[in-house]
Amino acid sequence: MSTSTSARNSRKTLLGFVSSRSGDKSVKVTIPYKTPHPLYHKVINRKTVVHVHDEKNETKVGDKVEIMETRPLSRLKRWRVVTVVVRAVTTDAVAITEADVAALVPTKTTKPAAPASPAPKA
Repeated sequence: MSTSTSARNSRKTLLGFVSSRSGDKSVKVTIPYKTPHPLYHKVINRKTVVHVHDEKNETKVGDKVEIMETRPLSRLKRWRVVTVVVRAVTTDAVAITEADVAALVPTKTTKPAAPASPAPKA
């Protein structure tokens, strides 16, 4: 049995946003869409989250990607990244410690010292 290239190229393609880096060569892509409510006809925002194979580990969280349907690659992955449409504008993430946060955010235990009031004149 020979497969033609036209049958291979007629797979579904979707656009979505990378929402998570799950592991090596794996990402989660969120595909947002709008649908009317069946009774009230108000437009509702919905989303579908799919597990996607990223062979080159080229995507980051926030990237807009085009994905294509493929054969099952693992228990959950049925899609693969075709192209990165728009790169996310992010700075490199720097981990901060709890001590850094405590130094910046005042709490009940770290109240600023009250200004010294002048002694009352007698």
